[in-house]
Order: sequence, then structure tokens, then C-alpha cells
Amino acid sequence: MKKPVVDYREFRLSRVTEPRYRHLLLLLGWLAYFALYFLTENLIPLEKCHVVHIALDDAIPFCEYFVIPYTLWYVLIVGSLLYFMLYNVQGFCKLQTFIMITQAAAMLVYILWPSRQDLRPEVFPRENLFTWIISIIYNFDTPSGVCPSLHVAYSIGIASVWCKEKDVFLGFKAFIVAFVCVICVSTAFIKQHSVVDIFAALPVGLLAELILYWKNYWSPRIKK
Repeated sequence: MKKPVVDYREFRLSRVTEPRYRHLLLLLGWLAYFALYFLTENLIPLEKCHVVHIALDDAIPFCEYFVIPYTLWYVLIVGSLLYFMLYNVQGFCKLQTFIMITQAAAMLVYILWPSRQDLRPEVFPRENLFTWIISIIYNFDTPSGVCPSLHVAYSIGIASVWCKEKDVFLGFKAFIVAFVCVICVSTAFIKQHSVVDIFAALPVGLLAELILYWKNYWSPRIKK
């Protein structure tokens, strides 16, 4: 079994500024995000939001079973951050910073160009466990502040950092990439996002990728 690179058994909040624990301060980015999320969700009227919609959205059927990968996204975030926190501090810092960059970019768009989608079914075609879970998601998460999709932007960051992890075999990396792709399309199938939101998240993820890894891409070329 791999040994954690940092012994967190001695961690106390009072010691968070110590060099070996200082990376945990990046988690404060979540507090800033949730504060902005609350403000944008509650202070921007729905009628002031631009409706995001294209014809492809109507061609995609509602399928409640996609709520499984959609909700497993939360597990993927926590599990990935926990893994890198234990076994690769630099990877943890990269992933959390990637998330914060996409959060900041998305929130700026939500404020400057408020968006919403009207794709949710008024009545579910079936009543089962999966539609019940979706109803909870609908009640918790309003249909505003949707473009770009943070579900997709975070997923890009998770896949990127895992693919650069040296101690993980290729098969697992391929699984992560495939799983992330399913998560991205799940947002459209449970009518949480328009296809526009998915594609709008791609440049947001690219922005974070270039900010964090531009040296990795350009340094070898410069040396040549």
C-alpha cells in the first residue's frame, strides 16, 4: 500500500500555515465559490438571464439513468482531491488551482452575462428512484448560471491532472477520461445543461490548462 507523502495525523487548524500543510489553504477557494454561487443564484432575477438553447438540445431525450454518472461527479472530485492530497501534493495544488481558475472564470461570465436554461421537463415521463434523485437536484440547483458548465470544466481539470500522474497505469487514465466524457454528456441527458454549456466550458478548461501547464507544452519546443 502506498504511503502518504504527508502525515496528516498531526494536522491541526492552527498548523495549517506550516510548510507541510500549507497546500490545504487552497481549499479556501471553495468558500469563495460557494459565497459567489449563493449571490449569483439569489441576487440575479431569472427573468434577467439569457436563455441558452440550440436545436440539438431538443433532439437529446431525457434519460434519468444519466443521473448516476452526474452524481458520481461529486465522488470523483472528492476522491481525486483526497488522492492527490495524500500521495502527490503538487498534483493536489494543480487540481485545486485548476478548479479555482474555472470557478473564477465561470462566475465572471455568470455575473456579466447571466444565463438560464428552460429544458427541464415539467413532468417526468416515469417515476422511479432516478427521477426522484433528479427532482432533488432540480430543487437544490436552480436552472440559472449554467453557461459555461462547471460540471464539465471541473471534469476537464480532473482528467488533465490524472493523465499527468506518473504513478497511475494507463488503463486507469483511460477509464478516467472515458468516465469524464460520460459525465459531461450526462448534464444534457438529465436536462441540467444545454449542449452550448458543455462546449462553452471547453475554452474555460483550456484557459486553466494553459495557465498551469504552458511551460510543459512550450519548454521542450523552446529547447529545440
